Amino acid sequence: MTTIRLWDLPTRLFHWLLVVAVTGSVVTIKSGMPDWHERFGLLVIGLLSFRVVWGFAGSTYARFGSFVRGPGAVRAYLRGQWQGVGHNPLGAISVLALIGLFGFQAATGLFANDEIAFNGPLYPLVSSTWSDTLSGWHRLMEWFLYGLVALHVLAVVFYSKVKKDNLVKPMITGRKAVLPGQADDARGGGVLAFLVSLVLALVVVIGASGSLVAPPPAPEPPPQNLGW
Repeated sequence: MTTIRLWDLPTRLFHWLLVVAVTGSVVTIKSGMPDWHERFGLLVIGLLSFRVVWGFAGSTYARFGSFVRGPGAVRAYLRGQWQGVGHNPLGAISVLALIGLFGFQAATGLFANDEIAFNGPLYPLVSSTWSDTLSGWHRLMEWFLYGLVALHVLAVVFYSKVKKDNLVKPMITGRKAVLPGQADDARGGGVLAFLVSLVLALVVVIGASGSLVAPPPAPEPPPQNLGW
């Protein structure tokens, strides 16, 4: 066996920071801390935005082009004919589903309300009816995400215990043992690509935070009774 560089540092940081952000988002909403729930939600949006850009600008195995394949590749994998490192064709579906559903959850939260006192940062951009609809979707999607995360964890455990392929360690160290000639070190994803991805993610977060939304006009003062 030989060791290759598999996951670059930005990909690993994204993965574990997303775990922290999602966990914090769940804990804060269940603990009645909507302001912190919003902050963790914005962190999720920033991380996902970064990952999407990094999927094109990052190193070899972090790029979507290296692991997103069609149905034929999935069938070959299920028949045991797939040879490679990084995300397998079936795992690629899980990655895209996690990015898509977490993105949908975070985006709907921007316009949601709790029917009491808290409104999402982009609440002023939609009608109250649409906000109520998006709030319902936001609450409903929570259960789908629990199921998807559970499947993700079970898959990791299955690979570790049954296939004897530890998927967690490479996501910590960045390195993986492979057969000689099976794969090469990851290339690309340098400092410039990282900075561009980070800046674009920050731009998305600033827009999502509502800081660019014009404040509502001040209410007109009530008419004064001058006693005439």
